[in-house]
Amino acid sequence: QVQLVESGGGLVQAGGSLRLSCAASGRSFSSYTIGWFRQAPGKEREFVAGIRWSGGNTAYGDSVKGRFTISRDTAKNTVYLQMNSLKPEDTAVYYCAADRVDFVVRTLTAVYDYWGQGTQVTVSS
Repeated sequence: QVQLVESGGGLVQAGGSLRLSCAASGRSFSSYTIGWFRQAPGKEREFVAGIRWSGGNTAYGDSVKGRFTISRDTAKNTVYLQMNSLKPEDTAVYYCAADRVDFVVRTLTAVYDYWGQGTQVTVSS
């Protein structure tokens, strides 16, 4: 199985940027779809963005379209989430996850097989 390790979270002012990383350990991300999710206190975990490792196709949640960009570095076996124009409502724990179905980016939390430990993102107003 694949282990996922997130990094890059922190505290940033509204309007600022952060880049999260999700690195694979144990095996390669090849043949997986990698998703980013987030969960704010008292709210359900929601889909943020996803990328098919083999084809590079991407998908985004409506609340982040135009502000966040997901990408991958196949040499480093790492997926990135570039977050720009951050808002206080983006504050959450961000998780990366791997889905063994790799022909489409799926957005449901329940279908993802492996999860990282999460990284906190806090946006101050």
